[in-house]
Amino acid sequence: MTNPADEAPQKPTAFELVGGEARVRELVDRFYDLMDLEADFAGIRAMHPQTLDGSRDKLFWFLCGWLGGPDHYIERFGHPRLRARHLPFAIASSERDQWLRCMAWAMEDVGLPEPLRERLLHSFFDTADWMRNHPG
Repeated sequence: MTNPADEAPQKPTAFELVGGEARVRELVDRFYDLMDLEADFAGIRAMHPQTLDGSRDKLFWFLCGWLGGPDHYIERFGHPRLRARHLPFAIASSERDQWLRCMAWAMEDVGLPEPLRERLLHSFFDTADWMRNHPG
């Protein structure tokens, strides 16, 4: 006798819903393009190095695993330790909100469906809010 749970289809991961590595890369590239181009994101842009190539790669590697895909970041650097790695930067509500607006804009620009954008934005908010290390 088979277990009905064994026959139930697996729910796709957020990584699969986004569209895999190519789409995650597209999202990350659009995110950093917006950060570079839009004055609204000058505060978070100033926290990054002059060239964003390394930042693009690290966010891509991280997001692949965070979304349920390959753990590229962990394979290269170990546990992300996000809060510890960001402690050198003053992150208050303003920086959190800039990051979230930039990511929301990037998700829309790359054409992620609205229900997926909303789901991801809630998760991004939880992580970004946890990253705050300054009042305000």
